[in-house]
Amino acid sequence: MTASDSPYDAILIVGFGGPEKPDDVIPFLENVLRGKNVPRERMLEVADHYYHFDGRSPINDQMRALMAALQPELTARNINLPIYWGNRNWHPLLAETLRTMAAAGVKRAMAYVASAYSSYSGCRQYLGDIERACQAAGSGAPRVDKLRVFYNHPLFVAASALRLAEGMARVPAERRGGVNVVFTAHSIPESFASTCQYESQLRETCRLTTVKAGLETQPWQLVYQSRSGRPQDPWLAPDVLDHLRELRRQGVSDVVMLPIGFLSDHIEVLYDLDYEARRLADELGLSMIRAATVGVHPLFVQMVVELIAERLSAGGERLACGIDPPWPDTCAADCCPLPGRGPISSPPSPVGRGDAIS
Repeated sequence: MTASDSPYDAILIVGFGGPEKPDDVIPFLENVLRGKNVPRERMLEVADHYYHFDGRSPINDQMRALMAALQPELTARNINLPIYWGNRNWHPLLAETLRTMAAAGVKRAMAYVASAYSSYSGCRQYLGDIERACQAAGSGAPRVDKLRVFYNHPLFVAASALRLAEGMARVPAERRGGVNVVFTAHSIPESFASTCQYESQLRETCRLTTVKAGLETQPWQLVYQSRSGRPQDPWLAPDVLDHLRELRRQGVSDVVMLPIGFLSDHIEVLYDLDYEARRLADELGLSMIRAATVGVHPLFVQMVVELIAERLSAGGERLACGIDPPWPDTCAADCCPLPGRGPISSPPSPVGRGDAIS
C-alpha cells in the first residue's frame, strides 16, 4: 500500500529516549524531570546508573534496530510508507521529528509507541507528549494517531513465550522442574494503578505467556522493579529483590526471570536486574537466569507490522488472545488519568531508576 491510496502517509516510531554519551546524562534527566518536584540528589543518584554503563543507554540503538527490522517486513507487505522516529526526552525529539515530517509534506501518521500496556506513563503521557510536540512543531504538523495497546496480541505473547523458553533451556534439565518463573514490570504508585488496567493486563500477559511456553504448571509470580518516590507512598508490590529473598527462604534454588513489562533491554533492565538482582541472587546462592526481552524478535517485529496493517485496513481482522478483546484504536478520554486530575495533566511523578516504562 502506498501513501497515495492510504489514509496515512507515514509511520512514526515514538520512544522514551536516552543518553548516548556521559555528557548527555544530566541534560537528558533534566528533560525527563522538567516541571516535576524531584530533588537534585535523586536525579544524581539515577545519573549514576547511567554512568555505571559508561553514560550510554542502549534504548536509542534498540529503536534504530527496530526501524531497520521493520522496513523489509513492511516492504514485503507492500506497505510503502516512510518511517520517522522521535523521542519524548532526548534526540531525536518528537517536535524536531514532526517539523521534519511537516517539511516532507506528511499530513497524517500512525504512531507506534514502545509500550505494551495501559497506564498513565505507558500510554496517556505519550499521547500528551505527542500533542504538545505537534503544537511546538506549528500549524503544519501532521495529525498523529497512536496504534493500540497490544499486551494480549498473540504475536507479542508468542515472542515473550519464546524468550521465556530460551531462559528455561539454560537451566540444567534435571533442575527445571523446580524453577520458579519471575515476571517483572515497572512499579507504579497504587493510586495510579487504580485508574488504569496496567496490573490486570500484566497478569493476563504473564498467564498467556506461561501457557504458550508450555509452562502453565510451573510456579510463577508477577513482581515489580524500579520503584521510586517517597517511602510512605504505596506502590505496586512485591519488589523483585524482596521476592528473591522470599523464594530463597522457601528453599527455591532456581529462578528464570523475564522482564515482561519492558520491550527492550535498556538501563532499568540492565541495572535493576542484571546488576542489582544478580548481585543479590549471588549473595543468596540463588541461580538466576534472566531471559531477554522481546526486543527485535521476528515475531515481535511481525506484530508491529500487523498493527500497522490493521490500521490501514478498515474492518480488517484485529488479533487478540486470552480473556480480553483487542484494545480499541482510540483510548477513551478518561483512560489512564492521573488520580484526581484531568486525563492530560502533567504529573508530579518521581523519576524512575533508568529509562522509564517502555
